[in-house]
Amino acid sequence: MPNLHFTKVADDTVAVKGELTRDTLINESLLNQLLENAQSELYFDLCEVSRVDTAGLAWLIHSLGKLKQQGTRLELKNRPEQLQNLMELGQVTTLFE
Repeated sequence: MPNLHFTKVADDTVAVKGELTRDTLINESLLNQLLENAQSELYFDLCEVSRVDTAGLAWLIHSLGKLKQQGTRLELKNRPEQLQNLMELGQVTTLFE
């Protein structure tokens, strides 16, 4: 079964490792804790994300909206090519700039 891990590596950075897919996004409790304690900016470092599907992109957009509501800006670092392609197809690349 695919895995997904979130690790807070700095006050403003969360390293995401594994697959951002509909199969791995079932349990969001750890990430919800990280999002609740976010400062004015939060970075997701995606350099160790091995796979992304449309559910993963939808989850990132959902997280962006949740953070915006609490006044936090979300930026994606080291976007995998698969995510970049999905963002271009969905015409949502500018959401994370």
